[in-house]
Amino acid sequence: MSKRASGVGVNIHVFTLLFVTLVWGATFPVLKAATAHLSGVEVSALRFLIAAACMVPFVLRVPRRTWVDGGLLGALVLLSYVLQAFGLQFISSNRSAFLTSLNVLMVPLLGVVFGTRLTLSVLGAATLACSGIGLMSWEGGANLWADAATVFGALAYALYVILLSQRAGRHAPRQLAATQIVWMALLGTLWMLVDAWRTDKLQTLPGRLDLSVLAGLAYLGIVATAGMLFLQAMAQRHVSADKAALVYAMEPVFAAMFAWMWLAEVLTWTAALGGAMVVVAVVLSELKAAPCPLPR
Repeated sequence: MSKRASGVGVNIHVFTLLFVTLVWGATFPVLKAATAHLSGVEVSALRFLIAAACMVPFVLRVPRRTWVDGGLLGALVLLSYVLQAFGLQFISSNRSAFLTSLNVLMVPLLGVVFGTRLTLSVLGAATLACSGIGLMSWEGGANLWADAATVFGALAYALYVILLSQRAGRHAPRQLAATQIVWMALLGTLWMLVDAWRTDKLQTLPGRLDLSVLAGLAYLGIVATAGMLFLQAMAQRHVSADKAALVYAMEPVFAAMFAWMWLAEVLTWTAALGGAMVVVAVVLSELKAAPCPLPR
């Protein structure tokens, strides 16, 4: 049962998703650095292989229906990550963050198809969040194919958020996370092998894996994938899809904060205002008298 603070209805599981988003905030610069040496498919396949190695103890005696749901969810995440990584080869991390954040609007709109009631408060908060991220991240440097791939990646992730909220309660969080990751590793490796067919990509792969790339892949695989998918599967048992999507809109806010603190990047007043708008949107979506029912 969700723990709630008296009077304001603060869901403790929302803070778990905020922590997940905090960790994800550091993935954009890591991905940007990795895709300077590896293709988007290679980055995704290798991070999932590392994550799968961490989850091996949890795939024993997993029910068949968990493998089925894990396969569907894993395929959507894999598609989302590969498309995002492909886009990052040609557009900036800020632009990628903005386009990825469009899933905040996609989730409540797609939720109507899955039987979820669309409320003005949710739609307003999602619009406010996207507007804030637009102030933070929008810039020039458009690339048609990279932009399109990133938007389709956002669509795949929006579907993932909806289905995860529907199905997370049916499975043990560790088993659901483990099956997702194993499926992503298998499908990602197959995709990488097909992509490398009749090229020298596999032969040159070891030479492109320097220490910095390996460190980045370790963070992406162990922390950002294995650890955070487990927390995500656990928390979204208690958080509706539209609210979870709003929490995930904090990802570029955290990314900008880390860049300002650790990389001495300039944080403009416009970007700060955009970040504040996202925070307000998330808070407004949470301060309600009763939790929004999960779609079934």
